[in-house]
Amino acid sequence: MPKTVFIDFDGTFADRGQVPKAHLAAVREARSNAHRVLLCTGRPKSMVPDRLLDSVFDGLVAAAGGYVEIDGTILADTRFPEDLAARAVTVLTSYDIAFILEAPEAVYGPVGIRERIREILGQTFGSAGARDMASDILNPLRATNQLSGQSFGKVSVFSSPIPVDDLAQMIGPRVGALPNSVTGLSGFGGEIYLRGVNKAVGIELVASRLGITRDEIIGVGDGHNDLEMLSLAGTAVVVEGAPAELLALADLVVAPPERAGLVRGFHELGLTGRGLQ
Repeated sequence: MPKTVFIDFDGTFADRGQVPKAHLAAVREARSNAHRVLLCTGRPKSMVPDRLLDSVFDGLVAAAGGYVEIDGTILADTRFPEDLAARAVTVLTSYDIAFILEAPEAVYGPVGIRERIREILGQTFGSAGARDMASDILNPLRATNQLSGQSFGKVSVFSSPIPVDDLAQMIGPRVGALPNSVTGLSGFGGEIYLRGVNKAVGIELVASRLGITRDEIIGVGDGHNDLEMLSLAGTAVVVEGAPAELLALADLVVAPPERAGLVRGFHELGLTGRGLQ
């Protein structure tokens, strides 16, 4: 039976923005075997490299379920309501916070954010990791001090004088907070998202469009924003070192992307027919 696979990007398919060639080959072989493979990421579409969208995947669930596109058709583009967006910008600009507002067409942040993000990523990952990760984040960035009225679906906070959970509480009950899916930052860095929007919501739209059942769905992830996806999937594949609540759902545990864990995982699931790498 053909499967439909939803793969998280950061920490699952890619290591600090770098995709192992063996992962690309495994996805292409799975697709040649009549399986569908979609990217299912917390990133907005604007932060997903075009080369992946054009030739590697069958579709995209982005913004942690807020944006869904398949066969060239946009099934969802969920954004903060205007009043909530205005409230979020007011709170974020009231403190010395390094943040970006994420939308499918671009990401937006205050003037000076480029330099702050480069510094933060350099301290977290070292110079090579900072360069590779920063290019994906900063290429679609539009820096401006006119952020009021901006339309966006999610917020990434890279540095804050107060915990991101507290920021979310200040913005109001319609939003929640999670560790950042791109950088892995937690505590005083993270993501602010619309409650009720998650990867499972996006996957259900794809399933309805394609007419597939839960048993046909494979979810692959490593982070907090993958919890709903893995709970929904008929087969849950989790990366080593993931949070305990994800590992508790795992039907299969695979090595992280720096060890090309999806190659063995795809083989064990019968998606590819090659020998183990």
